[in-house]
Amino acid sequence: MNNKFTLFCTAIGAAVCLMHAIGHDSEPVYILFYCLSVPAWFYPIFGYTNVNPAILYVLTILSWTVIGYVIDRFSVRRRSRS
Repeated sequence: MNNKFTLFCTAIGAAVCLMHAIGHDSEPVYILFYCLSVPAWFYPIFGYTNVNPAILYVLTILSWTVIGYVIDRFSVRRRSRS
């Protein structure tokens, strides 16, 4: 199976986390991170002080990896039907 989308989406997740870790003082970086990070959507449920940022970064990268894997699986299934 070609893992093109899995690698691409993992790179997107890592880039979003790296931008957030480096640009902590910029408001647009915060908005971009919280729009593109699926685990960050659930961040307010646990409170703003109880969640470790490292765990949030790992979960963000893992969620983007899973999204890419699902896209790869659907593309393989679609190509096999044709």
